Amino acid sequence: MPDPFDAIFKALAHPLRREILAWLKDPAGNFPEQSHSYEHGICAGQIDQRCGVAQSTVSAHLATLQRAGLVTSHKVGQWHLFKRDEAALAQFLDQLSRRL
Repeated sequence: MPDPFDAIFKALAHPLRREILAWLKDPAGNFPEQSHSYEHGICAGQIDQRCGVAQSTVSAHLATLQRAGLVTSHKVGQWHLFKRDEAALAQFLDQLSRRL
């Protein structure tokens, strides 16, 4: 059975995925044009625009982050919203400090 720790390392291996996580740390500061509440996260379309790459590429990166447990998604109407999973990130950092 694969180690979830390894999935997180693989997800963090790509610079754009690390950048997305950094943007999601301060959603209001990085996505001020979002018209609805930040409570459930940032609309995938907003992330697409900020990345400057194909929508399908951004979707694949978001899916990788979600599979690794680093972001959560929530659907509101037609929008898919993404948010950092702060608890999962804290647990990963704690495990990392114990292993190294």
